[in-house]
Formats: sequence, structure tokens, C-alpha cells
Amino acid sequence: MDQTTIEKGKTLAFVAYLTLMGTLIAYFMNKEKENPFTHFHIRQGLGLGLAYILIAIVIGGLDNMMVSMSFWIFFSVLYIYGIVGAITGKLNKVPLLGNYFQNAFKSIGQ
Repeated sequence: MDQTTIEKGKTLAFVAYLTLMGTLIAYFMNKEKENPFTHFHIRQGLGLGLAYILIAIVIGGLDNMMVSMSFWIFFSVLYIYGIVGAITGKLNKVPLLGNYFQNAFKSIGQ
């Protein structure tokens, strides 16, 4: 992937990490130009958003502050990692889950 493609996709790649609504906005705005850098970060952002919701449902039922705080910190670090990668123009997969997200949502960008 060349530097021009990365530069053109940085803004939407960043938007992809701003909640699931941001992911949808980035997805539909990227449909016109089909930037592979943005597709990569859309897959990561979508995966993080969906994993966050699914795990939050389980964690919410536990009613334990220590578990809840660990959950929040874990996902905050993953989101920050993804955002920094999008801003700096890197294709870094989020730790632990990134490979799974790329495989699960490989239809995005094809």
C-alpha cells in the first residue's frame, strides 16, 4: 500500500473507531473511493464495537466493580491502539482480537 492511499484514508480510518455509528459512517463514505487502508480500520473498529457490546452484556450482569473496571481499561487500551494506528498510518491489528476481526469481516473491502 502506498503512502498516498494511506494519507487519503486516515480521516475515515480514525472515524471508524468512534463508536459503531462512526464505523457505519466510515463504511458508507468509503464505498465511493474504496480505500484499502480505511477498509482495514473499518474491520478493526467494527470488531471492537461488536465485541465490546457482547462482552458488556455479560459483564453488566456480574455487578462487580473490579471486573467492570478491568473491562473498561482493556477496551480503552484496544481502542486507543487502533486510533493511534489509524492516525499514524499503520496497519497494526489490535492485540488478541485483530486477526479474528480481519478474518470475520473480510467481506468488507472486497
